[in-house]
Amino acid sequence: MGLRLEELFLGYGNKVVVRGISLEVRDGEIVALLGHNGAGKTTALKGIMGLLKPYRGKVLFDGEDKTGWPAKDSVARGMAYVPQGSGLFPDLTVAYNLELASYTVGDPSAIEARQAEAFRLFPILEKRRGQTSRTLSGGEQRMLSVAMALMTKPKLLMMDEPSLGLAPLLVEHLMDAVRAINAEMGTAVLLVEQNVKQALATARRAYVMKVGQIILEEDTRALRDRQHLWELF
Repeated sequence: MGLRLEELFLGYGNKVVVRGISLEVRDGEIVALLGHNGAGKTTALKGIMGLLKPYRGKVLFDGEDKTGWPAKDSVARGMAYVPQGSGLFPDLTVAYNLELASYTVGDPSAIEARQAEAFRLFPILEKRRGQTSRTLSGGEQRMLSVAMALMTKPKLLMMDEPSLGLAPLLVEHLMDAVRAINAEMGTAVLLVEQNVKQALATARRAYVMKVGQIILEEDTRALRDRQHLWELF
């Protein structure tokens, strides 16, 4: 059944940032959420995850109304969120970061299996497993953030600007990993990106946000054919 938002309003204090958005991410689907800085994309992800309490509207996940659930309950029910930046424990090793991210799993053999899966997707992390995360490059830190999100084996992975600040080759590698996570694990992905080319090459459908509202939903193949996509913003 996946994720569905119904007329969701979000903001900070008296400032409304997201204004009545509705969107859907079906099981096993990759969906992109596009828009310039300040459009409300990050705020939308925080509201979905439970880091912000909606003013109005609904967040439905697997057919259940989870509006206003705290983030820990979202994790327990199968959501994971990779924020902008690293979100890591900088003084802890790669292996210990992964172990902490699997706190809801419990079974040591399952934790070990998921760590092995993370190292398969990101082999460089296995080589760095004994290093503290602060010693990793920017790209390696981003990979570790994604690997940590995968430790709970989520049904839905939400990623906020994963390519931000990365070299093109690293972006391509990261997006290859996102496609593999989706294809091999069946994980649905909601991808917030300003790298429109990569987002449209990775996702099946896309929503475009402008000033807190969704102004367009379209198949990514159709969007790729638009010569002046950014004029929509």
